[in-house]
Amino acid sequence: MGDMWTIKAALDWTVGYLERKGDENPRLSAEWLLSEACDMSRIQLYVSFDRPLSLEERDILRGYVTRRGKGEPLQYITGYAAFRHIQVKVRPGVLIPRPETEVLVSEALSLLPAAHRRVAFDSTIDAWEGDALIAAEAAAAEAAQDGSDVDASETLKRSQQAISAYLDAQQDQGNGDGCDRLDGSAVAKPRPLLVADICTGSGCIACSVAYERPDTRVIATDIAPEAVALAKDNADELGLSDRVRIEQGDLGSPVPAAAMGRLDLVVSNPPYVPTAVLAEIPREVADFEPALALDGGADGNDILRRLLPWTAAALRPGGGFAFELHETCLDAAAELARQAGFHQVRIVDDLAGRPRVLTGVKPV
Repeated sequence: MGDMWTIKAALDWTVGYLERKGDENPRLSAEWLLSEACDMSRIQLYVSFDRPLSLEERDILRGYVTRRGKGEPLQYITGYAAFRHIQVKVRPGVLIPRPETEVLVSEALSLLPAAHRRVAFDSTIDAWEGDALIAAEAAAAEAAQDGSDVDASETLKRSQQAISAYLDAQQDQGNGDGCDRLDGSAVAKPRPLLVADICTGSGCIACSVAYERPDTRVIATDIAPEAVALAKDNADELGLSDRVRIEQGDLGSPVPAAAMGRLDLVVSNPPYVPTAVLAEIPREVADFEPALALDGGADGNDILRRLLPWTAAALRPGGGFAFELHETCLDAAAELARQAGFHQVRIVDDLAGRPRVLTGVKPV
């Protein structure tokens, strides 16, 4: 390129460079990176072809293009991904949200009771009141190691009783529809719907559920500390941290004991790619995204086998689950769900017509 880098010249050069590097969609990548470097929309690029890039924009673009030429995903380069109605931060080491997972959220939301109308919603409502229980459980475990089981047990018991009383009170409030005042607000506030997002990754599912259904309280878990930190950042950034709590732990282990049997929904995008299929996934996924978030074992259902019995214990009667799974595993997964006692087991296709989501309901 010459000394003058216009938008058009930079776009053409970037497309050509990425083509030579084997990018599957070099023009889309070039538009995305140039938009980010210049802080412009893709439409703005096309009406500003003659605008020269500043030296800073040129340096930023060069760095982006170099990384993309090595196969790094666009979302890791720009640091964010759009997902349904929100935008979330992404970082290397945590799975990137994908469009097909938006179908998972749609199916999960469809399993929740219809939203109440004309509810005077208080977003500061106690956010589960689960902090005390989790702290007590941690204290009990620590005390047990020190040999002081009696005091720890009593502390845990009192905390569980307090949380159970809280949840019972919320359940009682939700039994009626409430009486509307003339101004349209509600006298009785329905209980929040309780949701668990297992293997949350970036937190995109948990945050989407909370964003689209303000009457939910979501606990999201992940075993990877990098994912937990990122999910917390996303909940904070979106103003949802009062309704989305993020905890580190294996599958559902961080969910408070007093919430078991009370959840309205369990949603998960667990590791589900059959081990043999991992060798066939695109390079930018295999080389840059964490294998821990991808590998589902020989048949892709290793995590599901552990998740189903926990889900059966965690859901209230009539509660539902929605899991994203590999297209080759869903028939076997559906049979596992039926064997676990779930009813209304369904396999749902994604927008490309591929089997993608498994849903089911705990019998009443």
